[in-house]
Amino acid sequence: MPEITINDANQRRAEDHILDVREDFEVTEGIIPGALHIPMGELDGRLAELDKSRPVIVVCRSGNRSARVADALTAAGYNADTMGGGMSAWQRAGLPTG
Repeated sequence: MPEITINDANQRRAEDHILDVREDFEVTEGIIPGALHIPMGELDGRLAELDKSRPVIVVCRSGNRSARVADALTAAGYNADTMGGGMSAWQRAGLPTG
């Protein structure tokens, strides 16, 4: 699974799906504007919410969960990357959150 930087994710977020797989309580601390929030444990039942024709950038707090989800999405036929450093790195860099 390819890992992309927070800057790459920021540049691609208008065209790609941003999939935030953190838990509800984590998302209250901020989410990338326009991101789709599906907690990791709910993903199997909600895959239809993702368009297979659009690349997916998977985000979590630090990058560990998102790497596992990106691997699973790739195996299911999606073009998925993980955002290295996760939301912790995104927020440290001062990038926008909603």
